[in-house]
Amino acid sequence: MYLRHLSLTNFRNYARLELDFPTRVVVLQGENAQGKTNLLEAIYYLAITRSPHADSDRQLINWLAYREELPFARLVAEVEYDDGPRSIEITLMQAPESPEMSTPTILRRSFKVNGVKQRAIDMVGQMQVVLFLPEDLDLVSGPPARRRRYLDITICQIDAYYCRHLQKYNRVLTQRNSLLRILRNRGENPQQLAFWDEKLVEWGSYLIARRRQLLERMNQCVEHTHPELTGNNEHLRLCYKPSVGIEDQEVLNQELSTPLYQQPTVSQEEVQRIEGRFADQLQRDRAQEIARGTTQYGPHRDDICFMVDGVDMRTYGSRGQQRTVALALKFAEVDLMREETNETPILLLDDVLSELDALRRNCLFTMVGDAEQVVVTTTDMHLFPKDFLSHTSIWRVQEGCIRSKNPPET
Repeated sequence: MYLRHLSLTNFRNYARLELDFPTRVVVLQGENAQGKTNLLEAIYYLAITRSPHADSDRQLINWLAYREELPFARLVAEVEYDDGPRSIEITLMQAPESPEMSTPTILRRSFKVNGVKQRAIDMVGQMQVVLFLPEDLDLVSGPPARRRRYLDITICQIDAYYCRHLQKYNRVLTQRNSLLRILRNRGENPQQLAFWDEKLVEWGSYLIARRRQLLERMNQCVEHTHPELTGNNEHLRLCYKPSVGIEDQEVLNQELSTPLYQQPTVSQEEVQRIEGRFADQLQRDRAQEIARGTTQYGPHRDDICFMVDGVDMRTYGSRGQQRTVALALKFAEVDLMREETNETPILLLDDVLSELDALRRNCLFTMVGDAEQVVVTTTDMHLFPKDFLSHTSIWRVQEGCIRSKNPPET
């Protein structure tokens, strides 16, 4: 799989952009605030339907477009797969809330694959990407919500079943939390929770099982990559910390472990086991949840810990150790996507080289060498070895315009 062509209209600082992408490596070079990161953001948005930076999709529309009667942005990716080309399109439009109104007040999003309208949830996984950001250090040192989001985005790109479960779980969670607050404030019959408890368990148990399985498989990857990043001096283990009290930890891990080159499945027996523990915990602590007015147990409360030689890097890791763990995690993500989809994801590397020492940069260049397509941004070309650059396309980015400097020989 590779991105063949990208078309942007009124996206960020790109009023109009048409780009043909080569396979292998593209280096985007330019000063800060010229549009390098915006280009990566566009590719990521087409794959995930969410921005890694913007708080609102309205921020993605070029500010000049707001001079028009109906401000809009359009992103189109032409992607080549082994079974043929695929067109992925997202349109953002600021439109009136109703035909009677003339002022654009709401943002409408539309999605198409090969010209056919799709739901947002069906867009995820149409194009797989792995994004490296300087702030990915926060995957280790930041709040648990960031790590949960990372897990969800990774799994949704390879498992549409998980993505639908996650969407339904979040809806049920919102309804249940609303009811908990009503019960706390009005003192009504707590048996009203029974229906929402059942649905929370139904949709949440598969999420727990799939997350555990994913981390076990990622552990098989980091067993090799993390020692390479540390000169074989440290060894990393990823541990899933569900808020639901699941016993028989070693047995569960064995059941969820899958050889890396075998297509994974989550057994119904395992999901049922988690459902039983989940339901029991909700019933046991119902009074406590009502008193707090919020759901205390479920995938929305889970976390990951990163143990290096028995030490939790979230609390006790140095900045260098945390950076190395985050990098190893991304390497594992690439390997996992490749094995589960039989496609190598597009690598998007946003100014990460300046954050890495020589050893880690060399490891990154090795991974890039195995990838089918990479887009990397930089302000400093001296960070790249000359022999590496000789096989790349180098594009200069300036004020929302991109021009080729020295395309590689073919």
